[in-house]
Amino acid sequence: MIAMDRLTQYAVQYGMQAVVAIGIFAAGILASRWVGNIVQQSLERQTLDPPLRMLLVRVVKIVVLLFTAVIALDALGVPIAPLVAGIGVAGVGIGLALQGVLSNVMAGLSIIFTKPYKVGEHISLLGVHGDVVMIDIFSTRLMHPDRSSVIIPNRKIVGEILHNFGTIRQIHLTVDVVYKTDLDQALAIIREVIASHPHVLKDPAPCIGVSNLGHPAVTIAIEPWTAVMHYASAQGELNKAIIERFRAAQIEFPAPVMTTTV
Repeated sequence: MIAMDRLTQYAVQYGMQAVVAIGIFAAGILASRWVGNIVQQSLERQTLDPPLRMLLVRVVKIVVLLFTAVIALDALGVPIAPLVAGIGVAGVGIGLALQGVLSNVMAGLSIIFTKPYKVGEHISLLGVHGDVVMIDIFSTRLMHPDRSSVIIPNRKIVGEILHNFGTIRQIHLTVDVVYKTDLDQALAIIREVIASHPHVLKDPAPCIGVSNLGHPAVTIAIEPWTAVMHYASAQGELNKAIIERFRAAQIEFPAPVMTTTV
């Protein structure tokens, strides 16, 4: 009976406060979703990257939830001042424990705002290269030419030397011919091959010319531009087409130089 009396006393004393607190928090959940949807719709009309829009919407929702949680605890009779102080102390400890994660987040925000690269561009840094397929708050994902994924933490990117190729790349090819070759004919054939290839860009114009007078060959450099997605395939196709056209025109390739050791 004593336990029931105490339970009844607590229910009468704190029951209404608990109901009010639960109602406030439930209203806060609905309010956070409503405000988040409004912010989402507003940000979609702005020229912001999807990761940044997602982050801002989440921050707004969390702020609304925290605000209503504090109000709900106050309605429940929980002292707010010690709670806020405790949260501050816990936040310092959590911040130290998650230092690496937070540095990734700050670096991710820096990348999103400064935009040193975008999705679809080809970049090279830290000894790796690939096409950018995703940029989020914590990391950047590249698609390597061998179709494997390269995940780079954002904190590793900020402050490093980054080579951004953009959406096009320059192919670097060379072909050796003997000295008796009619160079005007050889260069004309190469220009025809380059001009007829569907994936070679007209602008920027390809660079074609004699790059080296060696022994026993003259080296011709061929440097056309192509879209990042056609970079690998275009190299093989151009090499094959040039060899076939040179053979048809009876342009000779130099014999390999044999070295002997004593």
